[in-house]
Amino acid sequence: MKLYVLLMFFISNLTVAVGQSTTGVIKISLETLKEKAIGKDVQLVDVRRPDEYAKGYIDDAINISMSDIETFKIEVSKLDTSKPIYLYCYSGVRSNRIGKVVKKLGFEEVYDFSGGWKVWSKQW
Repeated sequence: MKLYVLLMFFISNLTVAVGQSTTGVIKISLETLKEKAIGKDVQLVDVRRPDEYAKGYIDDAINISMSDIETFKIEVSKLDTSKPIYLYCYSGVRSNRIGKVVKKLGFEEVYDFSGGWKVWSKQW
């Protein structure tokens, strides 16, 4: 029994260590974003306000602002739920929060670039 409890503890910690949260939203780093999403045909969504997006955005991201949650749900539901979706905001707080909503809308793979525009823009 002790071995089973230890094994389950190890597995749950390993899952968190690789980025998978209990909500099913996977946090990713700048390096992972570059490797998996940049220059590829993916659903990359900037959840910031339109005025923030207008000042600069990552690659070919589309802007679906989470400012109005009901409009956000309608717009993001137009995307393909069977394909991975990559979310980001300025620093990772909003994208982490909205990732849970996106997951509940039926998206199978939800990735949150936790560094956001703040980290992306510093590399130039």
